[in-house]
Amino acid sequence: MCLKRVSFKAMMEEEREVLKRRCGGSWKLVLKFLLAVETSTRRGKPQAIAGPSHSIVVTSSGAVYTFGDNSSGQLGLGNLENQARPQLIRSLQGIRIIQAAAGVAKTMLVSDTGRVYKLGKDNFGEGDISDNLLSKPQLVESLKDIFVVQVAIGHFFTAVLSREGRVYTFSWGTDEKLGHCSDREREPHPLLGPLENLPVVQIAAGHCYLAALAFQPNRLSVYTVGCGLGGKLGHGFTVNEKYPRLVEYFNILNLQPVCLAAGSWHAAVVGRDGRVCTWGWGSHGCLGHGNEDYQTLPTVVKGLNHIKAVYVSVGDCTTFVVSDTGDVYSFGYGDSSNLGHEQVFYPLNQTTPKLVTSLKVTERIVQISPTNISNWTEFMHTFVLTESGKLYAFGSGHQGQLGIDMSGQPHTKAIPERVQIDLS
Repeated sequence: MCLKRVSFKAMMEEEREVLKRRCGGSWKLVLKFLLAVETSTRRGKPQAIAGPSHSIVVTSSGAVYTFGDNSSGQLGLGNLENQARPQLIRSLQGIRIIQAAAGVAKTMLVSDTGRVYKLGKDNFGEGDISDNLLSKPQLVESLKDIFVVQVAIGHFFTAVLSREGRVYTFSWGTDEKLGHCSDREREPHPLLGPLENLPVVQIAAGHCYLAALAFQPNRLSVYTVGCGLGGKLGHGFTVNEKYPRLVEYFNILNLQPVCLAAGSWHAAVVGRDGRVCTWGWGSHGCLGHGNEDYQTLPTVVKGLNHIKAVYVSVGDCTTFVVSDTGDVYSFGYGDSSNLGHEQVFYPLNQTTPKLVTSLKVTERIVQISPTNISNWTEFMHTFVLTESGKLYAFGSGHQGQLGIDMSGQPHTKAIPERVQIDLS
């Protein structure tokens, strides 16, 4: 069964044996790990990314469409012109993209052969100063010897996950930041510490911290590293962590994490039993606890106790949760009409979970992408993707990032509207 997985099939025999040892010593566990990676990264499935004022859509066939702000070439179309409608990146013809990430004025794409391409600002973090703009996809040469399955973009750093479950980071690696001794490095460095010996199935980047979902034979575990301000590392205090550290409080809660999400300033997890935990900065009520206090430990969202959650996604001070019945709840910053509620009076923020009645669709929702790692909280937008490939957008569209016709209308959409694009 392992040989049916694309990333495993391309491995040399020695690499397979190394992965087997890392996963616990059996091929059954290797298959379990490979499937967990594919599920967490949505490998080979459509996905939509709501970046800071620009958007990326990857189809199931691996084609990439971009739209919105293009002032740094982050749309990859060979020019610097904004686009209000989805545009195909034609220069990627013959290359199948399986995953995408968006940062401020930049985009990164991962192909099915493990190659990584960058567009827009030619840097790996705000400490990595470069005036070079890439208006067409350019291969990241320093990653050519690493088979990458996922990339995550923070504000000060970039991280990638290899098919073997190893994590590498670029930029902003001094002191207690991201676990290695580089500073403004443009070469990938392995993340040191406990995750050197544990395979990781998913990474998630915040403004100045990294979260990882690590594979163990009997469960998945959450590790965090980086800046601890606001308690966003989830260890019960606000100090920085130089090396990845296990978030132990899930053991006290008797909660087994199955879905992890990291926003700029807060993080969230769904447990196997359907409970949702949030922690970190509570700005605009994004933790869902009825206030704006920060939480240094994962805290169960009581306002969701009546549902069994199956999915969580977080952005820049926003949180979305999907229940097993298909209902969607949102909370946090909403002044860009980015929470999907029909409310028209200010403030639009929600400090407790609220049912998004405008998303009562008849099919399963498989992905929600709110804007993350943004410099402009007031310009937030959100994508919702259904199982059949229907894409809906709402929130701010001031740069064309919703991909829908906004002519003669306000630059925000409170009610989700279908984006006319074929994701098959």
